[in-house]
Amino acid sequence: MTTQTAPLTDYRSAFADFEGVAYLNVSLQGPMPLAAAHEAVAALEWKKHPYRVPDSAYFDLPDRIREKVARLVGGQPDEVAVTTGASAGLAAAAAGFDWKAGDEVVVGRGEFPAHFATWLRYEQAGKLRVRLVEPKGRFISADDYIEAIGPQTRVVSASLVRFDDGARLEAAPVARACERFGAALVLDLSQCAGAMRINLRELGAAMAVSSGYKYLLGPYGAGFFWIAGEWIERLPLGAAYFMALEGAREFHAMPSGNLRLTPGAHRWDSAEPASFTNLAAFDASLDFVLGIGVEAMERYNDALAGQILDALPRTNCSLASPSERARRGPFVCVSARDPKETQALYEKLRAAQVSVSLRENALRISPHIYNTAEDIARLVEVLAE
Repeated sequence: MTTQTAPLTDYRSAFADFEGVAYLNVSLQGPMPLAAAHEAVAALEWKKHPYRVPDSAYFDLPDRIREKVARLVGGQPDEVAVTTGASAGLAAAAAGFDWKAGDEVVVGRGEFPAHFATWLRYEQAGKLRVRLVEPKGRFISADDYIEAIGPQTRVVSASLVRFDDGARLEAAPVARACERFGAALVLDLSQCAGAMRINLRELGAAMAVSSGYKYLLGPYGAGFFWIAGEWIERLPLGAAYFMALEGAREFHAMPSGNLRLTPGAHRWDSAEPASFTNLAAFDASLDFVLGIGVEAMERYNDALAGQILDALPRTNCSLASPSERARRGPFVCVSARDPKETQALYEKLRAAQVSVSLRENALRISPHIYNTAEDIARLVEVLAE
């Protein structure tokens, strides 16, 4: 029996009423805190009255996002680009490599589709080959990736926490294997950023991408791309938004000749990075996450996951995530004991207003800071029926 204690603070009041739904689905969409929704409404007022928008807003908002994201991932603000999600970050990275015939991108079987779609057009053009890694065990491991890395490897594209089973990658050994061949480890943090402690320097990643609308509780269409400082000049630029040019902050004298990029990762910002409604809400969501603290978030989620695992009715359910905590991200996946019954179990949960995701014939159960022991009890009651 796992004994864990959740924090005493009740964060449920910081969110909208969930209308009777036990929402255990942050891995799909994180609900915005009320404070973030308020900031989105306030930003809409700027568009209703555009004469109120100060010139500085076009830069201050993205810069605040950079600073807060850097604190969450153990980086520096000038290593952070503001994007619309993980796919935008992957696309920015892919466009920056000078691909040569024979180059390989290593991707694990069953990865999130963005890790395949990103490289597709380059592969079809004969510029690279995607090398698929087959896991030797039930869950993909660092050793599986390391065996696939060699002289032709340019990129390993991998999730730190897998979307389909919650398996957590031991990234540091993979990064060291990449370094031996001058390759880049590109990590997708979408299923864990904001929910567990991450230090990208310690992990040895060259780059990382993430959505901002899951555990970071931001709006859909928010995200970031992180690139290690030493890689900024190593990665040629695919495309640049004009606000990354030196002098672009002076609207009265825009740059037009002798164009130079500002130092840092700004050059990989998605176009219109200061999208007011999105970034104003994202900024407030990041304040909420940082105000509670990632360590507190992690403890809280661990407590809820522990309750799920302790009470899981093993007679008709099986764990579909790693059982060892160190190998698992912030959520758990379960399936019916008879795999053919998993879809029916998902429908029962939906009918009982318990929201989870169905992924690869497993129930992905992802509680967060607004959930309670009562939500877990409702889940278990349905699973046990």
